[in-house]
Amino acid sequence: MQSKKNKWLFWTPRVLGILFSLFISLFALDVFGEYAFPEVLVALFMHLVPTFIFVIILIIAWKKEKVGGVLYILLGIVYIIVTKGRMDFDSYLIIIGPLSLTGILFILNSKRKH
Repeated sequence: MQSKKNKWLFWTPRVLGILFSLFISLFALDVFGEYAFPEVLVALFMHLVPTFIFVIILIIAWKKEKVGGVLYILLGIVYIIVTKGRMDFDSYLIIIGPLSLTGILFILNSKRKH
């Protein structure tokens, strides 16, 4: 039987990954006010591409925690590179903070098993 600490370390990064994917998905809702019906489907799909990426990485992390943890941290680094310093510091914390925390927790949980 797993201890409470082990259960916490197992479930926290998974829940954070799900919540972060849902949070990023909220930004796709702005397409409904900007586009007519035929274009809204394409725009919605394009705005949900980051969510699809996060879900794929979550699936990978669920099976291979160390790999998934590194991928989450790399996503934060890629976000910095792609935005090239155009965002406020708060915006970076909102995006990179949860990604880094989730990645670190996945890595810590993978080390606990070995």
